[in-house]
Amino acid sequence: MIMMLARMTQANRLAQTGRKRRLSLTPYLMVLPSFSIYFVFVLIPILMTFELSFTNYDFYKTKDYVGLANYTRMFADPVFLIALRNTIVYAVCTIVPELVIGLLLAVFLNMKLIGRKFFRISFYMPHVISMVSISMIFLWIYDTSDGLLNMLMKSLGLPAQKWLFDLNLALLCLIIIGIWKMVGFIMIIYLAGIQQIPSHLYEAATIDGATGVHKFFNITVPLLRPTTFFLFVTSCVSSFMVFEQVNVMTQGGPLNATTTVIHQIFQRAFVQYQMGYASAMAVFMFFIVLIVTLLNFYFGKQGQNVDMG
Repeated sequence: MIMMLARMTQANRLAQTGRKRRLSLTPYLMVLPSFSIYFVFVLIPILMTFELSFTNYDFYKTKDYVGLANYTRMFADPVFLIALRNTIVYAVCTIVPELVIGLLLAVFLNMKLIGRKFFRISFYMPHVISMVSISMIFLWIYDTSDGLLNMLMKSLGLPAQKWLFDLNLALLCLIIIGIWKMVGFIMIIYLAGIQQIPSHLYEAATIDGATGVHKFFNITVPLLRPTTFFLFVTSCVSSFMVFEQVNVMTQGGPLNATTTVIHQIFQRAFVQYQMGYASAMAVFMFFIVLIVTLLNFYFGKQGQNVDMG
C-alpha cells in the first residue's frame, strides 16, 4: 500500500512538472511569430548593413573588404556634412515647436468648447495622411506661379517668393510641413495625459487662488513629464528619419540645401549603387539615433516617477 501511494505521488509530481513546463513554454510560443518576423526583417538586415559598411558592395559582383574607408570618406564628403547639418537643423526646428504647439492645443481642446470633437479630428487628420500625399498638396501651395501661398502674397501686396527654389526658404518650407503633420499626434497624446491628471488638484489650486497660468505651469506641465518624455523620444527619431517630403518636393535641392542623411543614403544606395558607402551612412545614423534615445532615457527617467496623488 505504501509503495502504491509513493508511486502515485511520484506520478502526480511528474504530471505537475510536465504541466508547468508546458505552461512555461506557452508565452514563448505566443511571441515566436512576432519575434521571427522581427528577426528576419529587422535584425538580420541590421547585421548585414553593419557588414556591408566595411565593403565596397555595388549591387553586382564587387564586394571587397575596405575596412574603415567608407567611414573616413563619409567625414570628408562635403555633401554628407551638409546633409548632416540639414538633418540636425530640421530636428531642432521641428521638435520644440511640435511639443509646444501640441501641448497648447491639447490644453485648449480639453476645455468645454462648442465643436471641440470636430477640432480634435481636424488637427489630428494630417497625421494619418501619407506624407507623399501631403507633399503633393504642398507642392501646389508652394508653386512659384500659381501656388496658393504666392497668390495670397500678391493679394496682400507682397512680392512672390520662390519657396522651394530659394536657398534660405526651402528647408524652412519642409520644416513647416513636418510640424503641421506631427502636431496633431502630439496633441492627442498630450490630451490623453491631461485627462489622467486628477481634477482635485486643479480644484485645490483654484481654492488657493491660483490662476490658469499658475495651474498650467505648476500642475499640468510637471505631471505631463512622462508624456513629454515619450513624445520627445518619438519626435527625435521621426525628425532624424525625414525623407519623403525631401524626395518628393525638392530632391535635396536647391544646391543640397534640403538634402538629409536619409536622403543621401537613398541616393548613394539606389541611384549611384554605392551600397557599401550608403551602409556606412546608415550605421552612423543608427548610432546617432541610439545615442539621442539613450540620452533622452537618462535625462527623462526622473519624469517617470511623478506622483499624481
